Amino acid sequence: MKRLFAALCLCMGLAFSVTAQNIVELASGQEDLSTLVSAIQAAGMEETLQGDGPFTVFAPSNDAFAALPEGTLESLMLPENKEELVKILSYHVVTGQMLAADLIDGKSPTVQGEEVDLVVSASGVMVNDATVTSSDVQATNGVVHIIDKVIMPPSKLKN
Repeated sequence: MKRLFAALCLCMGLAFSVTAQNIVELASGQEDLSTLVSAIQAAGMEETLQGDGPFTVFAPSNDAFAALPEGTLESLMLPENKEELVKILSYHVVTGQMLAADLIDGKSPTVQGEEVDLVVSASGVMVNDATVTSSDVQATNGVVHIIDKVIMPPSKLKN
């Protein structure tokens, strides 16, 4: 019985350590978010996204970044374009934790300062023109919803 209890405690401890990750640690462990992690590092946003939060991150997948026009990602990752990269990445972050069940139709302000449009339907959730492909990936300081496009702030689209 003692061995069973010890094994159960060990398993519970391992499960907790796997889920006890902040947003950056969680994204770093997801193969499909490696480009996002590189962009977060290039933008110098690791400390913010490792902070207390809570945050809701609409995280573009590697395929979403790959779909950007040729040369866009490489250009954004250059040190001289750090400010622009921060604007784009912070447009993917909302203050507070919004699980899929909490999402409703309407506008939601982002950390960047502009709003994203959320559309919730029987077929899923849209963030601007991006589709949520995986939702409610929990972190210690918020939640991540993986999306299939990199969304651009309206002010960026006007330029």
